[in-house]
Amino acid sequence: MDFFVKIGLEIHVQLETKTKMFCNCLNDPLEKHPNLNICEICTGQPGTLPTINKNAVEKVIKTGLALNCQISQYSQFDRKNYFYPDLPKGYQISQFYFPLCKNGFLEIETEKGKKKIKIREIHLEEDTAKLIHEKDFSLVDFNRAGIPLMEMTTEPQMTSPKEARIFAEKFHLLMHYLKVSDADMEKGQMRVEANVSVSKSEKEIGERVEIKNLNSFKSLERALDYEIKRQIEILKKGGKIFQQTRGWDEKRQITVLQREKEKAKDYRYFPEPDLPPLYISQEMIKKIKLEIPELPWEKKERFEKEYQLDKKTIEFFVYHKELGQFYEKTMSELRQWVKEVQKKERISEGEFYKLSRLCANYIISDLQGLLKEAKIENEDFLLTPENFAELITLIYTNKISSKIAKMVLKEMFATGKDPSNIIYEKKLIQITDEKEIEKVVKSVISENQKAVDDYKKGKKEALQFLIGKAMAKTKGKANPQTIKELLSKFLS
Repeated sequence: MDFFVKIGLEIHVQLETKTKMFCNCLNDPLEKHPNLNICEICTGQPGTLPTINKNAVEKVIKTGLALNCQISQYSQFDRKNYFYPDLPKGYQISQFYFPLCKNGFLEIETEKGKKKIKIREIHLEEDTAKLIHEKDFSLVDFNRAGIPLMEMTTEPQMTSPKEARIFAEKFHLLMHYLKVSDADMEKGQMRVEANVSVSKSEKEIGERVEIKNLNSFKSLERALDYEIKRQIEILKKGGKIFQQTRGWDEKRQITVLQREKEKAKDYRYFPEPDLPPLYISQEMIKKIKLEIPELPWEKKERFEKEYQLDKKTIEFFVYHKELGQFYEKTMSELRQWVKEVQKKERISEGEFYKLSRLCANYIISDLQGLLKEAKIENEDFLLTPENFAELITLIYTNKISSKIAKMVLKEMFATGKDPSNIIYEKKLIQITDEKEIEKVVKSVISENQKAVDDYKKGKKEALQFLIGKAMAKTKGKANPQTIKELLSKFLS
């Protein structure tokens, strides 16, 4: 029997603003000292009045525009009533009746091609406090209470855990491009909840089970995978699925029942009497739209046309935004270099694309390796695009070998010096005298008779061994291609 899966996601994102949603307390969810950034408003003291954080509203609208949403010209806040230790007022200020954004979509790439996932709405609310559970008691930290929280809800159109993961990853990347949030899932700045239903008919939607607070893409995929299998087993045995909320047990890799799912009527929503309605003007929408930068999927398309890179390389630069920017600045320098060379020599535009691939390879392999070693996660390093471009031209024109290039790049990364100075100071200038290289090659041949014999017997790897020996003798200063040609000549 076939079973049909429908998945919808609810994604909560802590917005990056200076102050909290309804008061002037500092918005710093990572503050380690408990109950430091609090006041009468965010701790729910009687007689206090909230005020709306305009910057938070603008960031939700910006997100909605990037996700092709309709922006509501009229919006309001509502009270969502429920009682829990992390909710100081006994209710949460949220949006139920008139969300800021609705009816959008985000296109994802699946194994079957592109798929549009409809976005039902994006609304704004306040975050709850943080509970810290000890062995015999629990503590409440109100630093997080009142932080602006954006909630995005999709329609149940995803049909596999993998599709849900792809959507969540793409949405996460968008948060970085829009600069609305760091969206660090490990720090709780982005939390994913998945709604999944399994039915025997493609046309019907089964009872919805919600999996709460998934804090990684891996957990999202695994939790959905387990929950789908759990529901299918129940249906196969003739059982019934009940609407409920479940949690993900990371250690046991299973979902566990938390409570029977509440319905909207259980929250007793009504308009927030202490806040005025919001009227969003067309001028405001136009202004925010102009602030939207190039989006990840737009960048992907442009990189393919402008630099003719393969899909895997483009994905790297799209997801590693800072390195993508460094690459573009370097390529701007290299484009200028090609134009200057074209004035003196006959070289085609195709040379630029060879340079673009060479540059990308050195960033992804060597530069990224240095960044990881130094534990640097952003663009804050001494190496400049101008100097990196110069290094790429030296490699491209065979003025230095790849071995020397790695040594020079390491020094450039550590000191910020330009490659030419490093090569001069460390005496790394490439040996161009063919007679000098010939002496080295003849010496290697005489010292490695077994490798010579193996090569003559047809073992091609023996040639690479001899090239390596010659490169070692010259300390990487000779051109490996010249060495290869001379070895082939003397061994033929």
